[in-house]
Amino acid sequence: MKVGIIGASFARAAYLPALKHVAGAEAVAIASHRLDSAQSAAAAFGIAHAYDDWQEMLDTHALDLVLIASPTDTHAPMTLAALDKGAHVLCEKPTAMDAVEAQAMLARAEALGRVHMIDHEMRFNPNRMRIAELIADGSLGEIRHVNIANIASTWANPASRSAGDWWSLANRGGGRLGANGSHQVDMLRWWLGPVASVVGQALTIVPDRLDKHTGAPWTATADDLSHFTMTMRNGALAQIFMSGVAAHNMGNLTQVFGSKGTITLSNEDEKLFFAKAGQSFEEITVADPNAALEGLNPGIWNVSLVAALRELTAAITEGRKLDSGATFFDGLANQLVLDAVRTSTTERCWIDLPAEFTAA
Repeated sequence: MKVGIIGASFARAAYLPALKHVAGAEAVAIASHRLDSAQSAAAAFGIAHAYDDWQEMLDTHALDLVLIASPTDTHAPMTLAALDKGAHVLCEKPTAMDAVEAQAMLARAEALGRVHMIDHEMRFNPNRMRIAELIADGSLGEIRHVNIANIASTWANPASRSAGDWWSLANRGGGRLGANGSHQVDMLRWWLGPVASVVGQALTIVPDRLDKHTGAPWTATADDLSHFTMTMRNGALAQIFMSGVAAHNMGNLTQVFGSKGTITLSNEDEKLFFAKAGQSFEEITVADPNAALEGLNPGIWNVSLVAALRELTAAITEGRKLDSGATFFDGLANQLVLDAVRTSTTERCWIDLPAEFTAA
């Protein structure tokens, strides 16, 4: 299976180490905005072809699979072009700039019969899979509410980032809501089913920035703090709070509260705890067997990607849809929630999701 990659930074951190453990998959070309970045990744992983023009890469090679890890505003055009060239596609999150683009990506992939995946690799993390099982088998009873807090200091220092950093620009699709919120929405939809309605805010708390190299002033426009509440179709309430402007990194804490029990999971130590009603918490952490694979960078994101790519390539080889993982349909459903948070920010009200995405 011939694989092309767009975006060298994440490729070096995650895609390329993971692909070494995916049977039959070979990275044959890589493209990046900076040619030296693409060439460096190609040299490090033995890739024959490097480009600074992703369209040229698609035009030059007959690729079976394209992995896209580029700024959000490029996801839709790159995905559509790769699909039209005959490739199956894995696209990074958030899916797109808005639901209109996400819908176009889904429609094209389905019309052409391509396998499609959004890289919500946490669906392949054993601890989060265990939570899904405990919810599904009734061990927690009726899920009443979920709390998720993700607190970091990444954007806290006004001089911490370079001028024009795309993660800080709304017109490039940057911000906490897309970067982290898309993962949280996908995980909650996976665990609990469709989202019925949303209220929240996507805010820029520290807009006045200084270039970390030159000290020159510039303005950030993407959200560095977002919070939202979702009512799920099954009646559960989910609250998500994400900040990149705290003085300290506090990590990601997930708490699931049911009528028969409670679950907690912190990414600081990746320990999973479960308590039945009236009983003490017990650790039920599940180890990821892929964590010991040679050459993977540390972190659950990098490790979980191995299983995600194995499922994706198996589906392509076997001519089937994904058995697990987030498809472009999920990407569209997630995008509708992100769009609703932005609308709620300006209109200061609850936003109901379209009926076709809230049906049980």
